[in-house]
Amino acid sequence: MLFHAKNGCIRIGNTDMDYISFGKCDRVLVMLPGLGDGLTTVKGMALILALTYRAFARYYSVYIFSRKNTLPEPYTTRDMAKDQAQAMELLGIADADVIGISQGGMIAQYLAIDYPQLVRKLVLAVTAAKPDERMQHIVNDWISMAGRGDYKSLMIDTAEKSYSEQYLKKYRFLYPLLGHIGKPKDFKRFLIQADSCLHHDAYSELGKISCPAFIIGGGCDRIVGTASAPELAGRIENSELFVYRGLGHAAYEEAKDFQERVLRFLLSG
Repeated sequence: MLFHAKNGCIRIGNTDMDYISFGKCDRVLVMLPGLGDGLTTVKGMALILALTYRAFARYYSVYIFSRKNTLPEPYTTRDMAKDQAQAMELLGIADADVIGISQGGMIAQYLAIDYPQLVRKLVLAVTAAKPDERMQHIVNDWISMAGRGDYKSLMIDTAEKSYSEQYLKKYRFLYPLLGHIGKPKDFKRFLIQADSCLHHDAYSELGKISCPAFIIGGGCDRIVGTASAPELAGRIENSELFVYRGLGHAAYEEAKDFQERVLRFLLSG
């Protein structure tokens, strides 16, 4: 047993939402992953994710949520926040610290805007208030790849645009395997979630976020761009900004001090 890691599932409307939990502390930390959730949920990932984020388990009961298993069309990031709030309420989670990564950060923005009683502190990592032209182009390319079932190209393009060159040099040899490992049965969830990214626009409402917020960006982010993190920090009054200068969209994975830096913010004050 590792940090009391377990897989969970909760009923939301006419479908289910997968989540995993680990750690056993009074404080609660909610994590919302990015667009990759559209390809595979967190189901069965409790031990792996508990190991990955074990630093958080020393101080928190950690919950990592997927989106619902069956998604309506259209399904906006605000809709996702509504369902996330319902899941938290059903599990008795309130006044939690929330980390949103990439698309998860878009959902977290609306969670803090519409359900402030659920969010004590907010971390928004490599995300945006709204898509710029670069992000629209990239996500539309991914939608095209997913639409024709080209999983290998989708995975390679995502990796090339997310990781640093130093990181990629170590792992490009695995590219031939990407077309065979982890391919979903269909791409419907991914396509619906990708479309929600294209229509996300919380920019005019960011001033409603009243909790302390920590904005983390990548100085070489080729997906949401390098201006997105400063833009979020500029619109959220009670916020701090940190940018990993040499890293891109996968800064939350590549930066060795990411979890430590997040914990310093969450546990202060």
